Amino acid sequence: MIEHIDLSVVNWSRAQFALTAIYHWLFVPITLGLSFIIAIMESIYLKTGSDVWKKITKFWMNLFGINFAIGAATGIILEFEFGTNWSKYSWFVGDIFGAPLATEGIMAFFLETAFIIIMFFGWNKVGKRFHLLSTWLVAIGASLSALWILVANAWMQYPVGMHFNPDTARNEMVSFKEVILSPVAINKFFHTISSGFVISALFVIAVSSWFLLKNRNIIQATKSIKITSIFGLATSLMLAYTGDGSARMITQKQPAKLAACEGLFYGKKEAGLIVFGLLNPNININDTGKKFIFKAEIPKMLSFLGFRSAQAFVPGINDLIKGNDKEKILSATDKISKGKIAINALALYKKAKMQKNPHLADSARKVFELNYPYFGYGFLNNPQSIIPNVPITFYSFHIMVGLGFYFIALFLLILVLAYKRKLINKRYILWISIISLPLGFLASQAGWIVTEMGRQPWAIQDILPTIAAVSNIDASSVMITFFLFALIFTTLLIAEIKIMLSQIKKGMPE
Repeated sequence: MIEHIDLSVVNWSRAQFALTAIYHWLFVPITLGLSFIIAIMESIYLKTGSDVWKKITKFWMNLFGINFAIGAATGIILEFEFGTNWSKYSWFVGDIFGAPLATEGIMAFFLETAFIIIMFFGWNKVGKRFHLLSTWLVAIGASLSALWILVANAWMQYPVGMHFNPDTARNEMVSFKEVILSPVAINKFFHTISSGFVISALFVIAVSSWFLLKNRNIIQATKSIKITSIFGLATSLMLAYTGDGSARMITQKQPAKLAACEGLFYGKKEAGLIVFGLLNPNININDTGKKFIFKAEIPKMLSFLGFRSAQAFVPGINDLIKGNDKEKILSATDKISKGKIAINALALYKKAKMQKNPHLADSARKVFELNYPYFGYGFLNNPQSIIPNVPITFYSFHIMVGLGFYFIALFLLILVLAYKRKLINKRYILWISIISLPLGFLASQAGWIVTEMGRQPWAIQDILPTIAAVSNIDASSVMITFFLFALIFTTLLIAEIKIMLSQIKKGMPE
């Protein structure tokens, strides 16, 4: 079946989806966090009655509006690509994957867009309390939008609450509750929105630091930094906590991703956690030579974080490919064999049904259901293909983690200096705050690289590989749209940055 697939279509479709997702995530984080920061600021305005807080709120609200419009446009394109480039995926699991996306559109998006009009144009036209309520509902709506999208993504990482119907050759949902309350989904939601909150906090602090460096809007910038540094510190701590949960879920549900994240080639008990390291550039999975040029690790910590036991066995790349009888780990070759049995049994079942042979159909169905957990492996031929790109996954993971702890320290430092009224005199700290904004985007993008590239070769973990999910379309059409989207998205990004900078240069009303 997959022998006839044009791999260039797969690669260009993956590249196009990655391009759209990367640009989309440049806009979404600021929308997620800035909406809550604005709501907090307006709440202070309502409580104090201070006109300064009203002006501060309106300033950040204008920047939020600029970002919101472009973020929504790129998100819609992402959903369309499931139908254009990944039609087999949509057919195979559309009944499940489509449900949270539809819920996002019906519940969250309409909530967000309905009240955003009041938030922007309702000043002096509705009561202060109702306006504040609208602002909070916009913030909640933005996070609800993220919730349903992340539920869908988490299901791809850890498919639950479904049943495969051999008559239609499609997966059907049997428990919506199980899909949305999956431990992977819950943790992914809080970890991802925490990432957005941290980036938003870095954004507000960076812009406010620029005002202080220019000796402009001192009062408004200082107040913004004080509130946002508290918000940033709290959400960066939440980011670290949920990051631990994410790592634990990956260890238990996606061992190949974990092995790539940690560069763990040979499984062992009391596995250490690599803090930083440099992989051998000539690395080879089959090679028994040195995998790292150097590394620093915390003994036993990987076993403890993954399984809450320092004695736990953590499988490595070699175990997952060749199997480990002692730890009851099936080899990739055996999984591929069982997957091909499942695919052939499904074909036999469909044939028997057409020939109206119930005995043969029943027998084939039993064989299929027995081997279905390995169904996706049947589309693969190379056992080593179950392992994602190790260097990209490893370095992306450690960049993300390292920057996450850096942000905690940064927010804490800024908070202390701001409340001691010493920040305005620490010009180097203000410059560090500005430089840290792109680092926030770098960390967040690295996290998505770990999530998506670390899942390869799977579109849906263990059930459907990427090569079997792509549409039967011409590669040239995907290439054309890839460069077209790249041009459009880059133009939108440049336009947003120019509009943002223009608005920032105007400053806040004195």
